[in-house]
Amino acid sequence: MADDIDVAGEIAPAVSLRPAIEGSAAAAILLMLLEEGDAATILKHLDPDEVRQLAKGMFDAANASETQIEQALDQFVVRSRDVSALAIGAETRIRTVINQAVGNVRADNILAAVAPQSSAASLEMLRWMDVEAISALLASEHPQVGALILSVLIPDVAARAIETLDEVLQADLVLRAAQLTTVPAAAIEDLESVLASANVGGQRVAKQPIGGPSDVAKIMKKMPKSLSERTIRALKKQDKLLAQAIEEEMFIFENLRELDKKSIGTVLRSVDAAILAVALKGTDADMVDLCLSTMSQRASETIRDEMAEMTMVKRTDVDEAQKSIMQIVRQMAASGEIMLAGGGDDYV
Repeated sequence: MADDIDVAGEIAPAVSLRPAIEGSAAAAILLMLLEEGDAATILKHLDPDEVRQLAKGMFDAANASETQIEQALDQFVVRSRDVSALAIGAETRIRTVINQAVGNVRADNILAAVAPQSSAASLEMLRWMDVEAISALLASEHPQVGALILSVLIPDVAARAIETLDEVLQADLVLRAAQLTTVPAAAIEDLESVLASANVGGQRVAKQPIGGPSDVAKIMKKMPKSLSERTIRALKKQDKLLAQAIEEEMFIFENLRELDKKSIGTVLRSVDAAILAVALKGTDADMVDLCLSTMSQRASETIRDEMAEMTMVKRTDVDEAQKSIMQIVRQMAASGEIMLAGGGDDYV
């Protein structure tokens, strides 16, 4: 019996264990176990490289074994034990408590001095300000500071804040915001000084990518149609190419989904079949079906045949084809043949 026990004791360590599943693979498995909305919320907080890595891992996770799933769950449980419950959502809770205790502006000044600085904290003040107060700030400060303010606002607030300003100032602010690419730390410090009436502890922050035609286009889409059209006309007098870039960003090819089928058909009847085939080559199947459903069966089959005969198509060729179609859309909208509703327009 003793010998049997000794032998058993020697055999046990020799049993090989499966290697632990890698962190990214475990994360991909956990995402696959979540509801789609919850998984999407998590991915929104990651950078593009991390999203790409996890997306690849999620395809692999579709074939994960029961053992691998158990390992992923075990890793999550073990690592979760090291995370303090106080750390979850701590910054949001702290800011809420201090804000309720001393008010918005004083809270921002206090937290700017004591909270960990990963970004320009005083810019958060803009989220707490009334639209009227932001409009007054835009009207009183130097246009370059105003352009920076405009760029860090969420589009619908920016559109409302600029609506009451003088037409000349509106065009100037939009032009400057569209020309922004990156902003030096000193410029952000100047803005913080304006907002908080004091430099935030001399804290310097890295350049941050903001503004540009794309961000301005989002703001313009939130404006009433008459105001956005007037602003574009004013921009064209100062910088025609920039105004054109903003127009292109305001309504891209994917936005055709927002039109009714009749309007889509009106547009596509004016598009050369070869150009439409290239444009659709760069979209998903739903967009292809939507566009072709507005055409006759013969025309639809012709386009599908052309697309099938294509091999590889350059992304630049697809972009050019889509832009040419959107140019037709804008021309038809300007002439009243189709209707593009602005963000601030109401219809009954």
